[in-house]
Amino acid sequence: MTAPAISVVICVYTEDRWEDILAAVASVRAQSYPALETLLVVDHNTALLDRLAAEYKEADGPVRVLANAGPRGLSAGRNTGVAAAEGAVIAFLDDDAVAERDWLRHFAEGYADPRVLAVGGRTEPVWASGRRPDWFPEEFDWVVGCTYRGLPPGRVRVRNVLGGNASFRRTAFELAGGFATGIGRDGDRRPLGCEETELCIRISRARPDAVLLIDDRAVIHHRVPEVRERFAYFRTRTYAEGLSKALVARSVGAAKGLESERRYTTRVLPAGIARGLRDAALARPGGAGRAGAIVAGVLGAAGGYLVGSVRARRGGPRFAVPPVEVGG
Repeated sequence: MTAPAISVVICVYTEDRWEDILAAVASVRAQSYPALETLLVVDHNTALLDRLAAEYKEADGPVRVLANAGPRGLSAGRNTGVAAAEGAVIAFLDDDAVAERDWLRHFAEGYADPRVLAVGGRTEPVWASGRRPDWFPEEFDWVVGCTYRGLPPGRVRVRNVLGGNASFRRTAFELAGGFATGIGRDGDRRPLGCEETELCIRISRARPDAVLLIDDRAVIHHRVPEVRERFAYFRTRTYAEGLSKALVARSVGAAKGLESERRYTTRVLPAGIARGLRDAALARPGGAGRAGAIVAGVLGAAGGYLVGSVRARRGGPRFAVPPVEVGG
């Protein structure tokens, strides 16, 4: 099968991440498997749009700067990128992350099987303080947008990929529509998520024989700012995840919407608590803190899910799945 042309979409929203954005683009342009194009989608920030357009006006390599054509938020930004992309595969990279040199090569290899409609990778945290906080459990690295303990290693089939390091065959969007708006990130507001989970479930429903993969050789390094190393953010993010899961379960049903979470909660997290308590007993730094953080994270997510479910039954916030006019 011919190697697919890959468009890379990077959604951006603030000039505060200027250096991060430049580093993200540079990492794409340095790939061993060259991207067809890089699309920078700016989320309703005219000053940043103009600055990036000037920065890449005469750049070597195809870099396009676009304004988010939909409502504020990450989902609409991604949909704007999908609509403009010309590649057979569309990859997404966070604006505060850098990809390793073979990132796109490993994505491309996954699409040798025509049933594969999505390939994700492994995201490693880069802590602003220089090291992981002693209390921060690896089982909850998803809180900071990274690959967490409990995901299987290698190239494996999964229910959903993780949005900041993911790729989709263009036909997936033709089958299932775009990312749902009203559920994902919106700048610095409450850190909701799960839009990629909901999309992946829709893709699998639209095409039951679809294969979705994670290849842990497709690595990116994601910056974790100091504010996200604090327990206050951890608590807020886990609660927001519960709210998001309630929206997803409302859309696709609890059986599918919580399928992976059940194993995670009943197997991965108890093992993490046991490890933390064992480390505490051996006087290793942070053991008790990690065990406590896991319990707090579970309670926070459960509380968010309960509140979100009650709101849903009362006709609370909904999200929309827009059709996407796919580019190319």
